[in-house]
Amino acid sequence: MNYESAARRITGTLFVTQSLASAALIAQVTIGSIVGAELGGSAALAGLPTTIVLVGAAAAAYPAGRFMQRFGRRPGLALGFLAGLLGMLLDAFAIIIGSFALFVVGLILIGVARGITDQSRYAAADAVTITRRARAISVVVFAGTVGAIGGPALVGPLGRVAMGLGLPELAGPMIGGAALFLLGGALIILLLRPDPRTIALSLDRDDAAAHPEVIPVAARGVREVLRQPAAVTALIAMVLGQAVMVLVMSVTSLHMYVHDHSLDTVSLVIGAHTLGMFGLSMVTGSLADRFGRPQTIVIGALLLIAGALIAPISLQTPWLALGLFLVGLGWNLCYIAGSSLLSDTIMPSERGRVQGASDLMVNLGSALGSLSSGVILAAGGYVVLCVLGALLSLVPLGVALTRIKSVQRAEAI
Repeated sequence: MNYESAARRITGTLFVTQSLASAALIAQVTIGSIVGAELGGSAALAGLPTTIVLVGAAAAAYPAGRFMQRFGRRPGLALGFLAGLLGMLLDAFAIIIGSFALFVVGLILIGVARGITDQSRYAAADAVTITRRARAISVVVFAGTVGAIGGPALVGPLGRVAMGLGLPELAGPMIGGAALFLLGGALIILLLRPDPRTIALSLDRDDAAAHPEVIPVAARGVREVLRQPAAVTALIAMVLGQAVMVLVMSVTSLHMYVHDHSLDTVSLVIGAHTLGMFGLSMVTGSLADRFGRPQTIVIGALLLIAGALIAPISLQTPWLALGLFLVGLGWNLCYIAGSSLLSDTIMPSERGRVQGASDLMVNLGSALGSLSSGVILAAGGYVVLCVLGALLSLVPLGVALTRIKSVQRAEAI
């Protein structure tokens, strides 16, 4: 098998399909709070849609990983796109008939879609050797840039198209999101060949043939794998990096708005944050492959700390934009390096279950950050919230430094 050619095709397919999913999901997020408040009849329900999607993603992550472990990445990801298609269509219909209950059901399916499609980065990792793994993951994460730009840009035009057809304006982005999920699912079925799981198993067999002196290890359980020092480092980097990023980001718009910032300046700051999250992913992947996963996590944690401490220094837009950019970039480094380190730690026969369990915890960390951010802001203010984020970032920093020292000691023996 020509692994290089297959890897390029698979990575390209995953980049395109993840771009489509990201655009659909971000378009939904853009209007989700508005729909939640309107259909629920209370502004207090504005934050509920995001929470439901995050919980749905967390609930789907582990079963999706197990499914992909058994049946392959292609059918697993295809089911994720199908869930997104159905969820978007249900939410569009809920908006048309004014049903909050149906809207919630649709949100759960959209969350399931997110929990499954987020594992596209692991499918990319399956198709390459360890020396190129972080770069493959970074390509798929970079697809978030397309979604961050395309998702909000689609909302207005799709709303106008819906109104032209005699439908509610807010139904337009949901119908458009359904079309994007449909296209992405079709591309997964047609082009994600051979299945990345098949390539991972072939690479593993080739490695075993090249090193017959190495005794094969039986597949381990999730708990056993996640007790390994490298896996612990990866998991802490991803979970706490996600929690800190969401904690700071989710209330910055409100913090700026109540201090008389215009929506234009709010958009500028969130745009800087999004650029940090996705725009430099290719650089992050190369950095992690060249200098090491724990070293990249250290840089990411330091950037999270710097961003969290810079954001509350001033209410001036440049300071807020710099702080949120650094928080986004710190998340990116922790996320890509953590994902790569976890993939390095586990055998192909273990990956689906372990990666699914990992994404379950990442999504729960995200939901916790989202739910707690408003409470912390109300109780202690923006400065306290950001300082808490910086303190939490010390944990992945310390764990990654410990990992580096332990590897250095092992190499010196």
